[in-house]
Amino acid sequence: MTRFISLNHILTTFLLLTTLIATAQDATYEDGKSYILGGLDVTGLQSYNEQTVKTYTGLRVGQPITLPGEQISEVIKKLWGLELFSEIEFYITNIEDNTVFLELNIIERPTLTNVVFYGVKKGKIEGLIKDTDLKKGKKITESLISNSKNYIANKYKKQGYLNAQVNIATAKDTSDTNTQSMVVNVKKGDKVKIRNIIFEGNEQLGDKKLRKALKSTKQKKFGRFWKKSKFIQKDYEDDLGLLVDKFAENGYRDARVISDSVIKVDDNNIDLRIKVEEGDKYYFGNIDFVGNTVYTDRQLNQVLGVKKGDTYNGVLLRERIADNSKPDPTDVTSLYQNNGYLFSTINPVEISAANDTIDFEIRIIEGKETFLNHVTVSGNDKTNDHVIYRELRTRPGQKYNKSDIIRSIRELGQLGFFDAEQITPDVLNANPNEGTVDLAWSLVESGSSQIELQGGYGGGGFIGTLGLSFSNFSIQNLFKGEKYKPVPMGDGQTFALRLQASRTFRVYSLNFSEPWLGGKKPVRFNLSVSRTQQFAASYGNGRNSNIQVNKDQQFSITGVTAGLAKRVQWPDDFFTISHSLSYQLYDFRNYNIGLFNFGNGKANSLAYTFGISRNATDGGRIFPRGGSNFEVTAKFTPPWSVFSNKDYRELQNRSKELDDKKNIQGLTAAENVELENIDQERFRLLEYYKVKFKGDWYTTLVDKLVLRSNAEFGFLGSYNSAVGNVPFERFYVGGDGLGNFTLDGRDVVALRGYDNQSITPYADGATSPDGALIYNKFSLELRYPLTLKPSASIYGLAFLEAGNAFNNFQDFNPFQLKRSAGVGLRIFMPAFGLLGIDFGYGFDEDLKPQSVGQGPSGWQTHFIIGQQF
Repeated sequence: MTRFISLNHILTTFLLLTTLIATAQDATYEDGKSYILGGLDVTGLQSYNEQTVKTYTGLRVGQPITLPGEQISEVIKKLWGLELFSEIEFYITNIEDNTVFLELNIIERPTLTNVVFYGVKKGKIEGLIKDTDLKKGKKITESLISNSKNYIANKYKKQGYLNAQVNIATAKDTSDTNTQSMVVNVKKGDKVKIRNIIFEGNEQLGDKKLRKALKSTKQKKFGRFWKKSKFIQKDYEDDLGLLVDKFAENGYRDARVISDSVIKVDDNNIDLRIKVEEGDKYYFGNIDFVGNTVYTDRQLNQVLGVKKGDTYNGVLLRERIADNSKPDPTDVTSLYQNNGYLFSTINPVEISAANDTIDFEIRIIEGKETFLNHVTVSGNDKTNDHVIYRELRTRPGQKYNKSDIIRSIRELGQLGFFDAEQITPDVLNANPNEGTVDLAWSLVESGSSQIELQGGYGGGGFIGTLGLSFSNFSIQNLFKGEKYKPVPMGDGQTFALRLQASRTFRVYSLNFSEPWLGGKKPVRFNLSVSRTQQFAASYGNGRNSNIQVNKDQQFSITGVTAGLAKRVQWPDDFFTISHSLSYQLYDFRNYNIGLFNFGNGKANSLAYTFGISRNATDGGRIFPRGGSNFEVTAKFTPPWSVFSNKDYRELQNRSKELDDKKNIQGLTAAENVELENIDQERFRLLEYYKVKFKGDWYTTLVDKLVLRSNAEFGFLGSYNSAVGNVPFERFYVGGDGLGNFTLDGRDVVALRGYDNQSITPYADGATSPDGALIYNKFSLELRYPLTLKPSASIYGLAFLEAGNAFNNFQDFNPFQLKRSAGVGLRIFMPAFGLLGIDFGYGFDEDLKPQSVGQGPSGWQTHFIIGQQF
């Protein structure tokens, strides 16, 4: 056991012992006499070297030494400071003339060899050992045991286990010299809940309003699952401050908590009794600004938003002066800091409180205008500096602007190259006299390349997929072997290659994107090339048995798209305008897809797409926490029929006549050829227009709980009713939203809780949908992150969705919706992209013919691979 011995006690014991020893040896000892140290023996050591201890004492044979004296006291103090020994005692073993011989007797503290925890989850043990420093080789002291016991108990009490008990015992370990093992037994007990919160002294504000003001301290209430009623001391103390703020918000400036007490009801329940004093209600009087030269009183009053005669609200006044709860607030401090006045100070001062009215002076020291001196970036091992600097709105020589810093954080997070949670701008070397600061950007890179390598069985056979996506690519280093790490990276370009094949289809696609074409302005260039081939297949008794593939019957699509997108400054600089030109060649060889009557021939689509988008989300691409993102696109082909001398109405009537005859009695060979030729003429040059809208809004509700609201709409139309609607570019609604290998311009729209494409109209007698011409969809999604680390970001979600698809505007009803609800999980890993699973329940029938009269769609499971965030 450790001894805590005062210096006086040590010296007294020393004198007594030495006197007894001197008397027993019949030697003469004189108090305070100086001697020559003749020898020093160290006894009691078990694991330490005697010479090491002698050297540490600083005592040398032959040196003068006074007994008793400061030398011995300092030696004892030094040895106690090591915390390696439980007892330290000096003895005089002999005195010969002026020479003294000493013995230093030491008892070593035991060494910890092993710690065993009981009552603690296995995954928590390592953390507790690290926090308490109960590691192997540690010297066991009473303070170590006491501190560890208190730390563990307090840790659980902070989590609501107020009855947590911790016992620590040690036992000798015979495996080594002077060692002990330790057992830590933790009994957490049940979490202590708050049964009642009782207020006293409140007359103007009711108990319900005051309980609501307590953010984390809640009494038991049936049905409330988002806030538990556990008692945590620190949260309770913080909430008492919020309670005073609630009074201040309602005019009671002098309100205070007089007393509070925790009353134990039983082992699992407590009551809280809080006594308050409200004081009088106050109102704002005159508010004068002093020291302002940059902004007029009128401009500052507009930002402050407080008028004479308003109920006094101390919380609102603080927030309008400086709101630290938001990254980009609208307050007076931000007004100055967004205009270069970093060193400005704004202080509201009460100058009088007559009766119930308080007059204020807002005292402003504007300071010097502040300019950025040096701007540096660090942490970018792969990404080239110019890729980062071109996104920064903070450049040397510019005025300091807080809003530019916030915007730069957003822009860097949107790149996807860095962990959005760890983008840190540090203001350094602030010099208020010269009006300069340095800005250092600290970044943590996250993986920006993804690989997709998978195999599966479906569509009549094995399907293999190889996908490579590099979102921080460098094409200029493509032929420089030393730049491959493992591929040339760092210029912020995107390069993606995807190959997919089975016995019945093949898909090849290549995409390249340069976000800063020419390197001077944010003009994005996109180029994509794709080709897909679908072969005719016949099956035996069973969908996937005895499959016969006929490659002489095939349908292929070859396409190329090039586009430019530019950020613009109006209406604000979150907007982007995009233009793209695309061409697709549809080639049919003895293959009929059912949407028209020719199986041999070609169709061509030349289209221009105009888009307007606004991306102003906060928190990065993976888990946005605020802001919005919307996009409107309009895709047009030339109205070829306007420039043609063909009578499309006559062709349409003749086609309908032949179709009707075909269904009733069949056609002759010549009539079949005529019908094919008519549809070949109608669709040789595809003409259509397609309009789409998609909007996402993100709102942080509580802590990290985020609400995503979504609305979508799409419409595919034709210029000439005689030509009819094109068989491509259609909308397929329902299921997981994954497009698989379809490259015919179709939009695959997710609607969880239903089978894939099942919310898409079916033609009479059809076994698969032909695609819709119009759709709309709405969804609400609650998201909560489990972890947002660069290695893996994981969040859970719960959703409500509704949508539908229609064949024409006459049938369109935006309120006739197929509804669903469910929960899901998303995992984003840099190397593999987004993975997820959803469990959705469809409350309505889908549109499949076999589903009519069968009731709700019911539970559906959806797996998400590589879908957009």
